[in-house]
Amino acid sequence: MKLYHASTLCIENPDVLHSRDNLDFGRGFYLTSLREQAIRYSERFIRRGKEAFINEYELDDDTPGFTTKTFESYDEEWLNYVTLCRKGEQSAPKYDAVSGGVANDNVFNTVDLYFAGLISKEEALGRLKYEKPNHQMCILNEEMLNRHLHFIKAERV
Repeated sequence: MKLYHASTLCIENPDVLHSRDNLDFGRGFYLTSLREQAIRYSERFIRRGKEAFINEYELDDDTPGFTTKTFESYDEEWLNYVTLCRKGEQSAPKYDAVSGGVANDNVFNTVDLYFAGLISKEEALGRLKYEKPNHQMCILNEEMLNRHLHFIKAERV
């Protein structure tokens, strides 16, 4: 599977350690299968006067010994998982990689209202069911990253 990562750097050897805490799927290396999504994300670097690169990788189709979780929609299971990760309460990763929808602006606003207790879980899920998931993958396991994600190239945006 071809995957992309937007950054201010060319990243030939990604790692889990440089990730921020409390992100959607936890601390890991984030990618997307959608090149246009990576380009849109890279534009925030350009707006800040920085260089931007789209790093391209190939993920092996077969990753024996590693567990991957895929969220197909913005459902209760996705919301519960993202809530735990964003609150820093997902202490040890259950999975080696997690794939599913990214919390874009509309989704992020709904999730923020839910986190703040301003809307119920039911209302949040009601709003989220109308959102079409885009794609993000987070590789949480350093060994999986090193063995199964292969750098192809980096292009300056």
